[in-house]
Amino acid sequence: MKSNPESQWFGEEAVTPEQKTRKVIGVFDSVASNYDIMNDIMSGGLHRLWKDHFVRKIRPRAGLHYLDVAGGTGDIAFRIRKKAGPDCKITLCDLNAEMLAVGRDRAIDKGLGDSFEWITGNAESLPFEDESVDVYTIAFGLRNVTHIDTALKDALRVLKPGGRFYCLEFSKVNEPFLAKIYDEYSYRLIPKMGELVAKDRDSYQYLVESIRKFPSQKELQNRMETAGFSRCRFENLTLGVVAIHEGVKI
Repeated sequence: MKSNPESQWFGEEAVTPEQKTRKVIGVFDSVASNYDIMNDIMSGGLHRLWKDHFVRKIRPRAGLHYLDVAGGTGDIAFRIRKKAGPDCKITLCDLNAEMLAVGRDRAIDKGLGDSFEWITGNAESLPFEDESVDVYTIAFGLRNVTHIDTALKDALRVLKPGGRFYCLEFSKVNEPFLAKIYDEYSYRLIPKMGELVAKDRDSYQYLVESIRKFPSQKELQNRMETAGFSRCRFENLTLGVVAIHEGVKI
């Protein structure tokens, strides 16, 4: 399979890779202020349970450097801090400055203003040294990356030997009847919710379409292995609506 096939698509619109990156930044500039409430509405609150399970799987502990990519609003970083305590380093890196601003404000509200490092950067060329991170996390962000294979290779680069990669992302429902119901809900209702709540139908139309363009569970596992990760595996949640992928740098 050709590397980075999704770089030619913004949802279901054919674009150049440069156009895709600009358009993704535009989407998240638009949705940043309503991101949390829309997640609750779209998932019926399930996204909170998925993220809780994701962080339990990571087993956060003191003394490690955690890098949360595309994690601007802080949902994963806050959970890691709660589990690991104050004696670890947590860096949030996001392409979108608006999302990072939301996360900083939330951290201040939680009394955690000085607990994190906030970096604007691209998952494809992370502004971190080789072998400088113990755990790399990315939750609901990988499907918005223009060149996924490039991002996977850069994740491997910044991880220390023995470092762990974890990805939480929307995936493929394999049961045909349930998949049809899920598609109907996604395409018919989510853009309407975006229009009513966030006054932004187009961004939520893209988010639905981006889920459908994302690789299947097995395909992403194969691409992680091609990037150089070992012991790759995945766990389906909610019948495959989302999946957790993990791999290790040997």
